[in-house]
Amino acid sequence: MLGVAPRTLQRWQDRKEELSDQRKGSRAAPANKISDLERQEVLRVLNSAEFGDSNPHQIVPTLADQGMYIGSESSLYRILKEENLNTHRQPSKAGTRKRPDPHVATAPNQVWSWDITYLASTIKGIFFYQYMVIDIYSRKAVACQVYDSESADRAAALIEDACLREGITPDTLTLHSDNGSPMRGCTMLEKLRELGVSASFSRPSVSDDNPFSESLFRTEKYRPNYPESPFDTLTIAREWSYAFVEWYNNKHLHSGIRFVTPAERHSGKDVEILYKRRQVYENARKRHPERWSGKTRNWDPITEVTLNKGKNTKMAGSLGQKSA
Repeated sequence: MLGVAPRTLQRWQDRKEELSDQRKGSRAAPANKISDLERQEVLRVLNSAEFGDSNPHQIVPTLADQGMYIGSESSLYRILKEENLNTHRQPSKAGTRKRPDPHVATAPNQVWSWDITYLASTIKGIFFYQYMVIDIYSRKAVACQVYDSESADRAAALIEDACLREGITPDTLTLHSDNGSPMRGCTMLEKLRELGVSASFSRPSVSDDNPFSESLFRTEKYRPNYPESPFDTLTIAREWSYAFVEWYNNKHLHSGIRFVTPAERHSGKDVEILYKRRQVYENARKRHPERWSGKTRNWDPITEVTLNKGKNTKMAGSLGQKSA
């Protein structure tokens, strides 16, 4: 199991002297070793106000532009590691990544999540951008559009249109997104303020903070009929997106909401559908009670859905599920 031969173990046990590293190696200092004076100069530069927030890959070319060379990137990194300075070196407090506050939805149009995903075009390096907004309570895609660029102006127009179609009143909706420039653009934030919509943001580079949108995009791109080749034109990309949203909202039995469609849950029809399913199971159990060792399947409607559930957040039923 250890990969050690029995003779090796016997030799270790027979040795009287203390076990130590017996390997022979050069103990001479390298001839090109950085001197103590040079080391102090490197530390002074690394901890200076100008370079306190930079890494060696940024510092070395900047010094070269100033006609200076104090060492290579690897030498600077080695010195930082030896001095335990491979962290935040400025006197200011390092940035924190606080988990966003949880948002609980007990009905449609209380909490929306949105994001932008890339749709590949036939030109390498050129993409179409799909803007998608999902209601976390019903999982309904309440807005979808495809453009040829990312823009806070277009995002603002999309949200405004969705709010008008869904009849959103001020101070009743929270819109969650990541930290992309279209999400935090001045036009977008001003539009949210004008509509009375509260903005919520994920931590930088943490996709888990926006799970409903990420799950929606995964469902889309893993569809059997998702195009194997890139989209030829913006029109074709839009046609595909609209067809997917139609299927997702009206035909897809969503696992996170007791296998009803998002449109049925958004309109409140899921309560009646789930009640009828429960009656079917109860009747089946009465006909053959010997086939049921416990309770029937849970067809109770999910009453709450939480975005970014915290440790102390209470939820009823199967809440905050990522599956789509």
